[in-house]
Amino acid sequence: MPKEAVIRKVPRGERRREELIDVAEKIFLARGFPETTMQMIAEAAGASKETLYRHFESKELLFAEIVSRKARAISGPDGAIARGGSAEVVLSALGTSLLTTVCTGQGAFLFRTVVAEAARTPELGDLFFERGPGATVDRLTQYLKDATKRGELHCDDPAVAARLFLGAVAAQFHLRRLLQSNWKPPAASEIDRHVTAAVSMFLKEFGPQRTGDRR
Repeated sequence: MPKEAVIRKVPRGERRREELIDVAEKIFLARGFPETTMQMIAEAAGASKETLYRHFESKELLFAEIVSRKARAISGPDGAIARGGSAEVVLSALGTSLLTTVCTGQGAFLFRTVVAEAARTPELGDLFFERGPGATVDRLTQYLKDATKRGELHCDDPAVAARLFLGAVAAQFHLRRLLQSNWKPPAASEIDRHVTAAVSMFLKEFGPQRTGDRR
């Protein structure tokens, strides 16, 4: 008799936490960070404010959890780094996920919100960087360090290499989305071409045999 597939049951508390994050994200998008209150989120989610605070100690931490979830989608347990494969495969998948999020997701809104609020609420800026861009840099840095130990790459300073790669992939697209009101997101084919070029450039410098090392 064949064994039945094991299906992970999500605990009710964990499921409720995700529901609260979903509701909070919609309200932040609609009203902005300053105008959103924990009371509004609780009412929209059909929860008491006490329940909301039991999951999230503050509005800032709730906002940061939204950012964390987006960062995990790019580079977390289900992302390209965890799936493994050759450096080219991992970097291509990571770059595509990052650039797609930058160009088509709500990343620009979150970034604008944090920039606008950082002067009044410095901890929000710290949380945003730590949970979002910083987490992605850290995960990629660890991957590059491990790949270098395996001989798949040659990164003397994995943190610098990680920042260079992520910047090459996203920087100009991110700026254009933030600043140009009439900018149109690139098609999937353009994203693919851009990421392919960024990976190629990265591997020429940080591949297992750099040009300067060849005899």
